[in-house]
Amino acid sequence: MRTLSVLVEDFPIRGVFRISRGAKTVARVVTVTISQNGVTGRGEGVPYARYGESVASVCAQIEQTRGLVEAGMDVKELQLALPAGAARNALDCALWDLAARCTGRGIAASVGLTAPLLPVVTAYTLSLDTPERMEAMARRHAELPMLKVKLGGVGDLERVEAVRAAAPSARLIADANESWTPEQLRELAPPLRELGVELIEQPLPAAADGFLASYKSPVPLAADESCRDVTTLKDVVGKYAFATIKLDKTGGLTEALRLESAARRAGLKTMTGCMVATSLSMAPGVVLAQRTDVVHLDGPLLLARDRDPSLRYVGAVANPADGGVWAR
Repeated sequence: MRTLSVLVEDFPIRGVFRISRGAKTVARVVTVTISQNGVTGRGEGVPYARYGESVASVCAQIEQTRGLVEAGMDVKELQLALPAGAARNALDCALWDLAARCTGRGIAASVGLTAPLLPVVTAYTLSLDTPERMEAMARRHAELPMLKVKLGGVGDLERVEAVRAAAPSARLIADANESWTPEQLRELAPPLRELGVELIEQPLPAAADGFLASYKSPVPLAADESCRDVTTLKDVVGKYAFATIKLDKTGGLTEALRLESAARRAGLKTMTGCMVATSLSMAPGVVLAQRTDVVHLDGPLLLARDRDPSLRYVGAVANPADGGVWAR
């Protein structure tokens, strides 16, 4: 017999996490636990307001599947039962965790990897703020290998200049979260390249990124909000160089792996992304990150406290799950 439980949990953020669309001080997550014959699998989803999700809607979607899950539904059947999003992500990752623990095969073998999971180096996020405050944040983290700089429009060049002055050796990613216009992209991309920015993530609103089909950017562009799952890939090719893959967008590890493979076949590079969340969200992300070119899995590093047990971070290095917070 299987049992399914759903829990809403709050994890305080260290300070304020701010992007162009708003700010928050708490990471509210939906945790799914599936138990079977004394073995337990867990998954975590973060409701994504950008796609119309809320804690209530995600919990309601999960409850809709209770009968199927408790009757033995697997990850393949789950893809047909729910759309992409945080609810499916929490269930999908819980089912992967449960299967790995029940079979003893381990996650790497279960997803078809021929080698054990390796540690990955993650970018670290600097929240959107004044240039002065972002400079101070960058100085505190200047020893990290890659910084992801949140931007929001007016004053963005000054923000990146300040970060670069404080962290001269760090690799930089700029993330505008849909806040720029085509004119701002034309204006900002050349000086950002001169400042060493290697990637600009989602500069334009997803609904208005058609301009990118005829624009040759001096800095590679990554599709985040424009790239949700495999069905959206057709709208990414020809506009972006990278596909940013987040499990809360794809609806779990199953679709994330499919999307990564499809993006590769389409000639795109890939980036593993994350929401601000706990190690339970990052652990399946580390699996995906074995295959991607860039990794952004710093969620727990932004929290005042993580789960216990949790993933082990050493600076910017995220180690794979060891069977504590998620299956090894």
